[in-house]
Amino acid sequence: MINHIKPGKRLSGATVHNGLIYTSGQTPDDLTADVQGQSRQVLAKLDALLAAAGSDKSKILSAMVWVPDIAHRDEFNVVWDAWVAEPGPARACVESKLAAPGILVEVALVAAVATDTIN
Repeated sequence: MINHIKPGKRLSGATVHNGLIYTSGQTPDDLTADVQGQSRQVLAKLDALLAAAGSDKSKILSAMVWVPDIAHRDEFNVVWDAWVAEPGPARACVESKLAAPGILVEVALVAAVATDTIN
């Protein structure tokens, strides 16, 4: 069975299949915030998607982080390090042009569903 969380025509916020949660890339809503403010917004969205899928950040298997300027990585890492559960998941952080000029960070995750919520 495939479960779509926050489904839309173009994409879902997350898709759950075979005990794994795949989130779409999450971006901030307030593009006036700095890198750390935008990072907190994105991680809060990911928390909500994981909860809706029956999981949490302790079950993250891998993360993909995009920043438009790799110089933002250190600012992002301050927020990430305070948020992520230990041990940290596999992760990549790459510089990439993002969908809108004001977006300073985008994050997508793969996580496991909590074992007590698997049908």
